[in-house]
Amino acid sequence: CGLLWRTPSVFARFEGTGALSRETALEVGLTGPAARACGVDRDVRRDQPSGIWRFSHIPVSTASSGDVLARAQVRWMEIERSFGFLYEQLRTLPTGECRLSLPPPRGGAIAVSLVEGWRGQVCHVAESGRRGGGFARYQVVDPSFRNWFGLALAMRGQPISDFPLCNKSFNLSYCGHDL
Repeated sequence: CGLLWRTPSVFARFEGTGALSRETALEVGLTGPAARACGVDRDVRRDQPSGIWRFSHIPVSTASSGDVLARAQVRWMEIERSFGFLYEQLRTLPTGECRLSLPPPRGGAIAVSLVEGWRGQVCHVAESGRRGGGFARYQVVDPSFRNWFGLALAMRGQPISDFPLCNKSFNLSYCGHDL
């Protein structure tokens, strides 16, 4: 694990490759680790907390260079901080029911859910049918949908040989598996 961060050739390959500025990240709406690697201090768990996130927090990991190195560092910090969060939660697990039954939604209701997935913000929007019960409409916006354009911009001016490295540093879904 530590080998990654102690190897000069890794730094030489990652540093400056596929860099995006904070301004560009904000303009194109990057989300998740790709945005945080550009210095965008945004995380749904902190910014719109619900459930456990109202009471417990994982510090938001950011970097500023917006390159492959920054994306790797943000992922690494998030992994480390997530382990600490899990250990804390396991020590303080509450007792009682872990699932409650809910009545069906009323007709014509709209629900919006934002979740910080491992690639970034996942947004679900559901509308119940006019008579209640089932779904009339359901829309999901995957974080990869928002970040693909960032990858394209990160590749501008880069040699084509940098594509595999940049592509994997964004870690995008080809078919919406974050849904």
